[in-house]
Formats: sequence, structure tokens, C-alpha cells
Amino acid sequence: MKKVLLALTALAAFTGSAAAADLGARPYTKAPVPVAPTYNWTGFYIFGGAGGGIWSANGGVDDTLTGACIVCTNTRTGGDGWFGTVGAGYDWQTGPSWVVGIFGDGTFGSLKGNIGDAGVFAGGASTGIVGTTKMETAWAAGARIGYLVAPNVLSYVNGGYTGTYWSGSTLLGSSTGTPSGLHTDSFETSGWFVGGGVENNLNIFGINAPGWFMKTEYRAAFLDSKRLQERVDGTNALFGRDITVKPYVQTISTSLVYRFNWGGPPVAAKY
Repeated sequence: MKKVLLALTALAAFTGSAAAADLGARPYTKAPVPVAPTYNWTGFYIFGGAGGGIWSANGGVDDTLTGACIVCTNTRTGGDGWFGTVGAGYDWQTGPSWVVGIFGDGTFGSLKGNIGDAGVFAGGASTGIVGTTKMETAWAAGARIGYLVAPNVLSYVNGGYTGTYWSGSTLLGSSTGTPSGLHTDSFETSGWFVGGGVENNLNIFGINAPGWFMKTEYRAAFLDSKRLQERVDGTNALFGRDITVKPYVQTISTSLVYRFNWGGPPVAAKY
């Protein structure tokens, strides 16, 4: 009986070895190809930043009651300054390379410059008067269209409607610097703007910040003409002359942007 068991054991061992020898080598399998980063510009974003600007205004002096031109020479005035800005928007990526969106923003600061009247004034003074006004705040609403020069870099143009608020001005003798007894009130004026810029993901600078972007933008705003009534200090009575201004404002700003939908490149696959 023992001889039979030994024979069966030897046969089983030989059969297993032969079957293993008949199996082919394990086939070679390549590691998965790494997935390329994918980006999607569709979604909400917010931003905040700062910038500088200049403004100029063509104008003259009109009669308050009749509107007739008193100083008809087109006088050019203007100024400059700095501002802060905050805003929000929504973009749609319409294909592999195009992005369209809407946005709104506000600015606050001081773009300060001069306005004046070169005519004849109370007391017979003929040296003219000049005052300082500044654009303190502004708002804008518009749309943009952009082209992706890289998957995470957007070059765009924009346009829309804007409103501005300007401070009142104390009018001084232009040659003496002494008070003339006249002033102008604060005012608002609005108009259209156009501009453009570049927005890029901060990862391109070696920073691991998937949702953070930086954008730099230029704008030119063409504002409506405004008649600033010269008023007598103390009584606020009309003096009878209006300083006319038609501001043209140019700004450039840099802002930090956060995009809520931006997930950044996918995690690399583990092999």
C-alpha cells in the first residue's frame, strides 16, 4: 500500500511541474499614460486689486440760464492718481480656446486734477479761477471675450457701461491762489468704456495655487459732458456761469482673482 501511495505522489509532482513548464511567460503591461492637466474656465470668480489712472477733460464756460457759450475756447484740463478695485463675474468656456463672460466691479480712490474758468469774475478780477476736483468712486458693468493663448492663460477684450462720482471744488484765483468766493458742487457722470487684459493662473510661476489667478487690465472710459454751476460760498446762490467738462479716463490695474470652479491639474495616477 505504501508503494502505491509513493507512486501516486511522485506522479502528481511530475504532472504539476510539467503543467507549470507549459505556461507562457507573464505578458508585459505598460504603465498607464499620465493624464494631461485639464482646465475649465466656466464658473464664478471674484477679484480685488489696485491701479493708477489719468483723466483729461475738454470744456469751456456757459451761461447758466441760456446755455450760451461765454468762454468758447476749448480748454483742456485733467489729473491723475491711484485707486483700489473689487468685483465679481462669471465666465463660459465655449470651446477649447474661447471664453466669454460678464462682470461688475467698483473702484475707490483719488484721481485728482484741475478745472477752471478763464473769464471775468466778481470784483472785476480777470485772472481766472481754478479748482481741484477728483474722481472718488466708480462702478462698471460689462462683458468680455477672450482667447486662450495657453490652457491657463486668457487674453481678452471687454466693454460696457460705467458711472463715476466726482468731488466738489473750491475755486481760487489762478494767479493769486486766494479764495474767489465761488465753488462747484460734487457731481456724477457716466458713459461707455472699452479695454482689455491678460489673466493667468498663478501655477505658471511655480506656486501651487490652483484657484488663484492674476489679471492686468487697461480701460478707457468716455464719459458724458457735465455743466458745473459756479455757486457763491455761504449762500450757494448761482453765480451765472457754468464750467463744462467732458472727462476721458484711462486706467490700468492689477488684481488677484479667485475662481471657485478651478480644480487645477488632476492628481497623477499611481502605478
